[in-house]
This record gives sequence, structure tokens and C-alpha cells, in this order.
Amino acid sequence: MSSVAVLNQKGGVGKTTVTLGLASAAGAAGRRLLVIDMDPQGSASWVLGVDSDPDDVTVADVLSGAPIVEAIRPADGESGWSDGIDVIPAGDTLQGFEAGETGRLAAAFREGRDVLDSYDAVLIDCPPSLGNLTTNALTAARHALLVVEPSALGLRGIGGVADAIDDVWDVSNPDLELSGVVLNRVPAISNEAERRVAELQRIVGRATIWKPPVPARVILNQAVGERRPVHSYASRASDAIDVFDKLWAKLRRTTRRT
Repeated sequence: MSSVAVLNQKGGVGKTTVTLGLASAAGAAGRRLLVIDMDPQGSASWVLGVDSDPDDVTVADVLSGAPIVEAIRPADGESGWSDGIDVIPAGDTLQGFEAGETGRLAAAFREGRDVLDSYDAVLIDCPPSLGNLTTNALTAARHALLVVEPSALGLRGIGGVADAIDDVWDVSNPDLELSGVVLNRVPAISNEAERRVAELQRIVGRATIWKPPVPARVILNQAVGERRPVHSYASRASDAIDVFDKLWAKLRRTTRRT
């Protein structure tokens, strides 16, 4: 199983958009992928077609001890999502787990290993914080994938994220590694963005930054708003589709090495 925590403590950098773009690419490639929505806002769940229902088993229930298999829901095929894409929704009570044990998701992973091994990858969409929910995700994951917008505000707190990954590695998950950084909402021409990318390279190293970057495109916002995979827009989203196909291939290569 290739488990990847997608994170940044800074909100609004498009972390969920990148998670969904990778899910769209995985589906288009005929791969099986599970998205675990650890963000109490539930945006990834909603875009994947899973509306909040108090009777559903959610990731909050998994953190309380429910088997992972009971919480898995298929993405909405009528909106164009592949039948290979599944989701464990956030649920209305998830915010309450910002306190408590940090190894609950890891324990659920161990118990549900046979189920999780049936997927080509598991993406954990983390909340925009470094609290208990993100720590749970990092403790369970093998890889951390940082999403960054190349702006002054977008780069704030990168050091804190790196420290959080190091802390989890040191205390509870020695297999965890920062496997990559995805640049999101990159304008076609911007001296400011170029300066911020250079700054980021000094912080994390040039090789850590995955290519290609995700361009700033209205179609990506439209896909989120219409709850559809970006691949369903075909030629209207050709450049964004090409980017996510390449990032999905990069993720597959990276996670296969471990």
C-alpha cells in the first residue's frame, strides 16, 4: 500500500484541488485509489459526490475504532468519477478529534491492511493545520506530499511543516518521509512566483520539488464547483490534465521505491 498524506498548514493553497487532480488522473489511468478526507470541512468528500449524512460511517468513526472497510464509499460515477475511486468521508463530528490519541488512524491502517492493499494508492487529504488530525495522518502515512503556492503568504510556515514531519518521524513513524512538494496555482509569467520558487528550492532542495507545477486555471475551480474530475473536461482542460497525469506518474514512481 502506498499511503500519502497531502498537507500544508496554510489554508487556501489548493491542497484538496491537488488531491482531487491526482484522483482524477488515477481514475483515468484505470487505477484504484482511496481518498481519506481528514479535513473537517469535508471538501474532498463533497467533490467526490459524498454528501454529509449522520447515518454514514465516516473517518471520525474509524478514529473511534470502526473498521476501515465499513467507511469506504464509492465516488459519484454519474459526475464522471471512475469506479476505481473511493472515499472515506470526513463526517460532521471529525473536528472533535483535534484532541486525543495521534496513532488512531495508524491503528486502523494496520487492522485494515488487507483492504488498503487492494488500492494502488491511498491519499490522505489533511486539514490546513498541524494539529492532531494532521499528526494522525502523518503517523499512518509512508509519504508526505506538501502543496505550496509560490507566493509570500504561501511559503509562510513551510519550516513548521518540515518540523512536524521530523517530529512524527522521530516519535511515532520512522518510515515517514517528505517525498515531494507540488507547486500549485503557478502563473504563466510572474517574477514574484519565480523568486518564491527559488526561495522554496533553498528550503527543501531542488530535487524535492515535483515537476510539472500545477498552473493557475479557471477550469480547476470549475471542476471543484461542479464536483467533477478534471479529466472529464477533455480538451477544455488539456494542459491541466497533462500536468496531473505526470504528477500521478511521479507519485507512482516515488511510492514504488519504498
